[in-house]
Amino acid sequence: MNWMKLTLVIPALLLVLTSADAQQRIGFVDSDAILEKTPEYSTIQQQVNTLAREWETEIDNKRNEVDRLFREYQSRELLYTNEERNRKREEIVRAEEDIERLRIKYFGPEGDLFKQQESLMRPLQEKILAAIEEVAIEEGYDYVFDRKGDFLFMFAREQYDLSERVLAELGIETESSSGS
Repeated sequence: MNWMKLTLVIPALLLVLTSADAQQRIGFVDSDAILEKTPEYSTIQQQVNTLAREWETEIDNKRNEVDRLFREYQSRELLYTNEERNRKREEIVRAEEDIERLRIKYFGPEGDLFKQQESLMRPLQEKILAAIEEVAIEEGYDYVFDRKGDFLFMFAREQYDLSERVLAELGIETESSSGS
């Protein structure tokens, strides 16, 4: 988080915490821990990893083909006319450019893998958010923050960690909920 953002967030947070009703309740969740304990998350991760491996294999196969073309060119370079040499070099360069375009299409910042992961995760994120809302309303919390988000807490009382309660709302048994 940059300093400018931090200087805006902290005063706003302090204003919220000290405003009108001094009896406001604040809780937090650890969304990473909730996700890791959610069965759908591992299924989504497996689907995304499988897709990534398929695309990596496709790119590797294309890379091997370009390598084969290059080795062939090198072994026959002296036999080619100048025109044939230029044509073969251009063919290899185009093939390498195609591979790079494909790599960006699949794995770039706005690539297919990112889009696929986002679309698979959206329903799970909405389900978790609904559970957080339900817990917050049922237990009378005014604010619930995500421990991993942009808000950095230097101290948080564990008694206000709603993560286990959210998991229970999602119907997920944890060691601490089954042992009590």
